Amino acid sequence: MKLIVGLGNPGIEYQFTPHNLGFLTIDRIAGDLGAEVRNRQCRALTARVEIAGQPAILAKPETFMNLSGLSVRELVEEYQADVKSDLIVIYDELDFPLGTVRIRQRGGSAGHNGIESILGALGTDEFLRIRLGISPERKVEDAVKFVLTPFRKAQQRVVEEVIDAAAQAVVAILKDGAAAAMNRINRKSADSD
Repeated sequence: MKLIVGLGNPGIEYQFTPHNLGFLTIDRIAGDLGAEVRNRQCRALTARVEIAGQPAILAKPETFMNLSGLSVRELVEEYQADVKSDLIVIYDELDFPLGTVRIRQRGGSAGHNGIESILGALGTDEFLRIRLGISPERKVEDAVKFVLTPFRKAQQRVVEEVIDAAAQAVVAILKDGAAAAMNRINRKSADSD
């Protein structure tokens, strides 16, 4: 069973903020498959789907971003998922410009509290991530305020493109494998930088 986890914060006030790109991507994948992410289990909203012929659980942890690891660990245990080959975590990345999509197979948190929580809960950095750039053109003075402030209307088109690209990245990973997906998605993303 593949576990596809989008990170974010529950609550309408956070719905369209940069920190919720993971949640928005999970909702897009579910919508494309005619599913609803509404089952409550393992401190997350989940949906059971099939992507590229593989059974998968879509999940949005309800623990708030900084405690995402609690939910992810419970999901991994519940579905006896192999963290290295079955888990995909989708989240916002302040180190990349808005519009960038990058797949990574392992690594640290780069200061992302949700990833930090998952690293601590799982005790490994060997899991697949889809990182979605959110950095604006100019330097941000208050990163916390920035990631929790809704996107501007002018950014909506790029945000939609990022969500679509992230959903396509999930399909590519499950269909062709992580290496092939990284080759295609990371290169395409670098070309548009």
